[in-house]
Amino acid sequence: MKSLLGPIKLEQQRIALVPTMGALHKGHVSLVKMAQQQAEVVVCSIFVNPTQFTDPKDLEKYPRPFEHDMKMLEEAGCHVVFMPSVTEMYPTPEEWHIDLGPAEFLLEGEFRKGHYQGVTQIVKKLFDAVSPDVAFFGQKDFQQVLMIKNMVAWFKLPVQIVSCPIIREDDGLAMSSRNIHLTASDRENALVLSRALNYVKDNFSALSIPELIENAKALINATPGVALDYFSIANGKTLLPEEDKSHQDIVVLVAAKVGETRLIDNMILR
Repeated sequence: MKSLLGPIKLEQQRIALVPTMGALHKGHVSLVKMAQQQAEVVVCSIFVNPTQFTDPKDLEKYPRPFEHDMKMLEEAGCHVVFMPSVTEMYPTPEEWHIDLGPAEFLLEGEFRKGHYQGVTQIVKKLFDAVSPDVAFFGQKDFQQVLMIKNMVAWFKLPVQIVSCPIIREDDGLAMSSRNIHLTASDRENALVLSRALNYVKDNFSALSIPELIENAKALINATPGVALDYFSIANGKTLLPEEDKSHQDIVVLVAAKVGETRLIDNMILR
């Protein structure tokens, strides 16, 4: 990677990185397309990172359709694919712990302890390998983008982080590599997550925040096969529950297990 990208750096061409764990879908392609608009060279990494999985079974069953992924990236016009092995990224055991701020322990952090340490550990390694000017991440992992921005600030890295809008199926389901694990009935039940988010958006001016949360939770809890982890109307910077509807940065976040598959979704209100 270094020898390949070195001459490009010397020519002062902008390099964009789209870090992924593979099992690509149209959401990933949208990141590549946005990267093409902001850089001359687009690098996409595919690496299923073991340090961010809190459940070994989840790591084991994570989809790895590499041929499909390569074809998608080729068609999308990606210039370079970086697909390192685990031993290449983690040649020796290492300790990693940085201060990501209090938001690390909220929402996803509460359900997947240590997850964001693993995420920031691998993203730092990818940044070191590629030295991108700009990196693109999907908004679906809203908290992850926040943690990566905090990691970039911690190390004072010269890379711009861009969060790209969620790409949804026609019926509203947020695209995710995990969706392939949904049965037909799970797939139908999963639609309640985007319905609950839209309910909050549509009724935001009319109802109080506690009412919005209570009604959205009731909608989800009434759906068979869906076990809610959290539903939060939060400050987009701190992820703490937001009580002031006039605040300029508000996001609604939800996580639930649908059948055997855990899904997350969110919607930025302001």
